[in-house]
Amino acid sequence: MIRKKTISPWIALLLLVLNVIGLDALAHSSRLKPVTPDYQLTFPHDLGAHEDFRIEWWYITGWLETEDRKPLGFQVTFFRYATDVNHDNPSRFAAKYLIIAHLALSDPAVGKLMHRERTVREGFGFAYSKPGDTDVKLDDWTLVRQANGQYVVDMQDEGFGLRLSLTPTQSPMLQDQNGFSRKGPKPEQASYYYSEPHLSVSGTVLRDGKPATVKGRAWLDHEWSTAYLDPDADGWDWVGANLDDGSALMAFQIRAKQGGKVWAYAALRDATGHMKLFDPEQVDFMPVRTWQSAHTEGVYPVEMRVRTGDVEWHLKPLIDDQELDSRQSTATVYWEGAVTLFKDEQPVGRGYLELTGYAKALSL
Repeated sequence: MIRKKTISPWIALLLLVLNVIGLDALAHSSRLKPVTPDYQLTFPHDLGAHEDFRIEWWYITGWLETEDRKPLGFQVTFFRYATDVNHDNPSRFAAKYLIIAHLALSDPAVGKLMHRERTVREGFGFAYSKPGDTDVKLDDWTLVRQANGQYVVDMQDEGFGLRLSLTPTQSPMLQDQNGFSRKGPKPEQASYYYSEPHLSVSGTVLRDGKPATVKGRAWLDHEWSTAYLDPDADGWDWVGANLDDGSALMAFQIRAKQGGKVWAYAALRDATGHMKLFDPEQVDFMPVRTWQSAHTEGVYPVEMRVRTGDVEWHLKPLIDDQELDSRQSTATVYWEGAVTLFKDEQPVGRGYLELTGYAKALSL
C-alpha cells in the first residue's frame, strides 16, 4: 500500500488527464467513453462510480459551527482515476484504478489550513468506488450514502478528523445542459456534473484528538469525464455557495495563458428550483485583494468580486492562509478555502473558492 500527498479534484483532473494523456488519448482508448450531450443522468445510479470514464470525484465543501459558535471550513474529496493499463490483466494486483482521498479543515484558531491526503490503488477491499450509489473507501476513510439518502463521512488522521452526517434538503442541481457541463469551446471539453447544495450537516470534528460537536451546511459535487480542458488553459477560479435564502450559486472561469478566459459558466438556482444559466461572456472574476504565501511565495486573489449577469458577488475568505502545497507529489500549489458571499455589501451566503495557477503556472 502506498500513501502520498494528493490534490483537489480540479487539480487532479488537470494533471492526470491533460498532462498524462491529453485530449488526443480519446482516439486511442476504445475502453474509456467520451462525454456526450445526449446522456440523461438518473438517480440513484449516477450517484455511484462510472468506471468507463477516466476521472471521477465526489467533492464536499462546507461551513461548520461548534457549540460555542466558532466557524470552521471543511473539505472532503474522494477521487477515482482509471490508469488505462492492466485492464486485461486478471491479476488482483493489477493497478487498474487509483483511489485518492483528501481531507482539509480551515480553523481560524489555527490560522492556516490543515490537510491530509492519501493515494492507494483500488483492490482487496482496502480501496474502492462502487457503481450504483455513493460508496467510496480508502483504508479507514469512507464516504457512503445510506438507504435513507443521508451521506456519512468518516475520515480521521493524525491530528484531526471528521465524522459527519449530511442530509439532502434539495434535489440534485444538474449543471449546465442537464448535467452535460461544458469546459471549453470544443464539444469533447466537457464532463457530467451535478451538485447537491444545502446539505444539512451534523457530527463531530476531532482536533488534537479532542471531539467537538458541530453542525452546518455543505455542498457536494460529483463529476466524471475522460478529457475536457483546452490546452491553452492556465488555471481556473471556481466558487460554489449556499445562499441564505435557499438559493445555490456555482461559477467558474478557466483562464487563458495569454490572458482573458478560455471558458466560463455560472448557474443560480433559487429555493423553488428555478435555474438561471449564464454564458461565458456573462461571468467575470475580478480580484479585490491578494495574499502572498510565506510558504511558497504564491500570490492569490483571495478576495474576489464575481459577476454573473447583472449581479455582483463579493467573496471574502474565512482566513487568508488556505493554501494547499502538493509539490512533493504533483509539483502543484493552489488555494482552496471557505468564503463568505456579500451582495450590496450585505452577507448573503457561504461557500468555497478554488484558485489554481497563481503560485506557479500550470504546465499543460
